[in-house]
Amino acid sequence: MKLKRILSVLCVALLLTCLFATNAYAAGSGDVAGAIQSTWNDASSQIKTVVNKVVFPAIDLVLAVFFFAKLGTAYFDYRKHGQFEWAAPAILFACLVFTLTAPLYIWSILGM
Repeated sequence: MKLKRILSVLCVALLLTCLFATNAYAAGSGDVAGAIQSTWNDASSQIKTVVNKVVFPAIDLVLAVFFFAKLGTAYFDYRKHGQFEWAAPAILFACLVFTLTAPLYIWSILGM
């Protein structure tokens, strides 16, 4: 019974894959590399915009939350043990500065 269910799900997935798959042809000349390059040239500005406006701010937010949380736990450890541990907050701060300034230079490194 379980085997029949798995086979039926696989058959449906295969059928949907065949139904919704399309062929991508290079324009009349058969120049596949040119088709890929033109697609990349069209999409690169959109990719750059999404990365600058969505990906980097999301990473910055996560790193900022981790930085302030680690700074708080380091402070409470300092109050408990009398020694402040700087390594983890310093690493998180350096990563935060790196990701905050990355959009300024990352695209010139990548050649975009």
